[in-house]
Amino acid sequence: MENQNKSGGIVFIRTANLDTLKDFYIDLVGCTLWLDQGGCAIFKHGNMLLGFCQADEPETEGVYTFFYTNKNQVDVMYEKFKELADGPPRDNPKYLIYHFYATDPEGRSIEFQYFQNEIKDF
Repeated sequence: MENQNKSGGIVFIRTANLDTLKDFYIDLVGCTLWLDQGGCAIFKHGNMLLGFCQADEPETEGVYTFFYTNKNQVDVMYEKFKELADGPPRDNPKYLIYHFYATDPEGRSIEFQYFQNEIKDF
């Protein structure tokens, strides 16, 4: 009964290589496998649910952003993703973030960031 008032959302994306993405998002990004539905895998990262479903052609549009509570965590992720990153983490004064971009195995843009201004609890 306690889950009755909880709600949430999932963004689903098509992938041509579900097994590779499972390894990438679990082992490298640090997501957990929230639900495995066979042809679809739903990953959890903090309050984000991201689902990938097996298809003939992958969807690669958009940017998938993973955010952290301090700059050091972004730096740690950069060390993991140096080879896939567009450059080292940097300040973005327009949006008050510290971030960098990388790509996943199918070429999707992923961002790792820290909000420099105060944000509401997530």
